[in-house]
Amino acid sequence: MGQAGCKGLSQSLFDYKTEKYVIAKNKKVGLLYRLLQVSILTYLVVWVFLVKKGYQDTDTSLQSSIVTKVKGVIFTNTSELGERLWDVADYVIPPQGENVFFVVTNLIVTANQRQETCAESESIPDAWCYTDGDCPPGEPVVAGNGVKTGRCVRVGSMQRGTCEVFAWCPVETKPRPVKPLLGKAENFTVYIKNFIRFPKFNFSKTNVLDTNDRAFLKSCQFGPKNPYCPIFRLGSVVSWTGSNFQEIAVQPSGQHVFRKLNLLWVQLQAGKFSLIPTVVNIGSGVALMGAGAFFCDLILIYFIKKSHFYRDKKYEEVRSGHLGNGEVNVDQLQNLQTVDA
Repeated sequence: MGQAGCKGLSQSLFDYKTEKYVIAKNKKVGLLYRLLQVSILTYLVVWVFLVKKGYQDTDTSLQSSIVTKVKGVIFTNTSELGERLWDVADYVIPPQGENVFFVVTNLIVTANQRQETCAESESIPDAWCYTDGDCPPGEPVVAGNGVKTGRCVRVGSMQRGTCEVFAWCPVETKPRPVKPLLGKAENFTVYIKNFIRFPKFNFSKTNVLDTNDRAFLKSCQFGPKNPYCPIFRLGSVVSWTGSNFQEIAVQPSGQHVFRKLNLLWVQLQAGKFSLIPTVVNIGSGVALMGAGAFFCDLILIYFIKKSHFYRDKKYEEVRSGHLGNGEVNVDQLQNLQTVDA
């Protein structure tokens, strides 16, 4: 028996075993199987490959930066300041190159201010007084310009006066200008350069057009006919937000901020064809096909009326033959199971 076993094992090393398939002529189960196949194939092609782009390797480790630079000059001639030329050093806060900037469009000028004592403005209710006791020294004026000194300053024979304060004097008393002092700032331009890079693919891109024309950036302006120019007119930028530049130039209702591009504010993903995710997703689809066949097998052999018939056809029982002396005829059993070439 030992030699026979070794011989059988050595011969089986060169055998090829293949599965046996049973074709079940059942239209309901067959239709279910085809529907499962079509559904799995549709899911694989449409959702996995077209929508989710499962054939790509992705990179979400975005590196980005943004630089802004404002340009423009304005000439003004006022009684307080006289003739003056305004450039970026005067009206842009903070200095150039930051990822956020604030453009001054209106201001109230109080000439020759210095730190000393003077009467607080009458438009400040907390500064009204009748006696020096109404102006406790060292107490700041609520919504005012300085700190009370302890004196109540009255003009002429008026009973009510205002507290004397230590502040920048003379204090601001003029109303807000009805027209913006720097209203022509809407024609200023801002250069906005952003840069992104995906280190995994060593891919980078910027919004500045790659051109050998050195005069391009000096003459272009962003618009429908020139979408690759990084120079924007301030008036146009404000109008794109649905606001009027001249209205917000008098008293801005809010700030328009350009934030640095990073993963907190920008969600970008780069994709590139890769064999590995493609094979993995195709393998998952094949596995789902196998799961569909397994499900149909369960329906066929357990849940339909003739399940016992299909179960008998799918599974065969092979029993060992016995000789008269009670020994198993192993050679005979082997011949029944093996087809020799």
